Amino acid sequence: MSTQSSRRSFIGYAAAGFSTLAVSRLARAQAAAEPPPRALQVENAVVEPVSVEVNARAIPNFEPRDRTRTRFGSLDYRSGLVLTSPYRGFGGLSGIRLDAKGEGFLAVSDQGGWFTGRIRYSGGKMAGLDDVEAAPLLGAEGRPITEKRLWWDSESIAREGDVVYVGLERVNQILRYDFSKGGTRARGEVVPVPAGIRKLPFNKGLEALVVVPKGKDRNMPLAGTLIAFSERGLDADGNLTAFLIGGPTPGQFSVRRTEKYDISDAVLLPSGELLILERKFSWFTGVNIRIRSIPLKSIAPGALVDGPALFAADLGHEVDNMEGIDAHVTSEGETVLTLISDDNFSMLQRTLLLQFTLVE
Repeated sequence: MSTQSSRRSFIGYAAAGFSTLAVSRLARAQAAAEPPPRALQVENAVVEPVSVEVNARAIPNFEPRDRTRTRFGSLDYRSGLVLTSPYRGFGGLSGIRLDAKGEGFLAVSDQGGWFTGRIRYSGGKMAGLDDVEAAPLLGAEGRPITEKRLWWDSESIAREGDVVYVGLERVNQILRYDFSKGGTRARGEVVPVPAGIRKLPFNKGLEALVVVPKGKDRNMPLAGTLIAFSERGLDADGNLTAFLIGGPTPGQFSVRRTEKYDISDAVLLPSGELLILERKFSWFTGVNIRIRSIPLKSIAPGALVDGPALFAADLGHEVDNMEGIDAHVTSEGETVLTLISDDNFSMLQRTLLLQFTLVE
């Protein structure tokens, strides 16, 4: 879900009726609200490649109410950062993919920008970001995609080697980039998508992409498939629609929707376990996030898949509009999950980078 509907109007309405503290907390949850649309403006687009200064402040405790607690469901909190930058285009980060060491990252903003760099660690905890660069996402003609009407809403990212896929929510298109041809200067090619994707609701469409790797494990189901999840495209039974593109069994399936959660991202673990990051908002509870586990082998055309929640958090924890998730395995064999938030370019929200160890 992007910044370009009237979510900032939502903040204004909230400010009129709540104290400053309440406004701050509720405004962090604005991305899950449903305000009326307004005129579109690409206010914070990245217009050219540029080096970016990013400042980081540590988040020592995930739950400020209990600073001794580190375990949250099946996750153990490792470290977190609040990221800020004087660069106007920094923010709106909706997806992230890390290298095998969990250091180098590729992120996408929801206003048509790439961000690359390295996470710096100290004693196993994140300490800051180095070598950060921004660049515009380019279309097939070599021009920034923000020049096309509604094509700036880049919400999801998937990567396999040098091939990177980016989902554009408002037009429900997918672009394929070959990073061997210039990295973030590569040109995007439109990927043919099923008709069902083109019919997803406006601003509730493509929100998460996952590539199932091919060649490494011949027993991996759906090898070579691009899986695309909608944020809140619903089937006839009110469940969330998702799509299998390419691979051995292309088609459509559904993810059981419970407790009014929407999908914001997903990641495939080496074990074949698919983790889905979800969020919801209400005036009574604010923003809530959770992570569900779904076996990849349960996904097939026509299937309705479901799985247990491994983790849940709300505004009593250090969360914001969490939109991106990825995973890497440390040299000690620990599976580390990295979450990033989309601040909607709002003064009342934050760009958070959080890491947890998956312990179950």
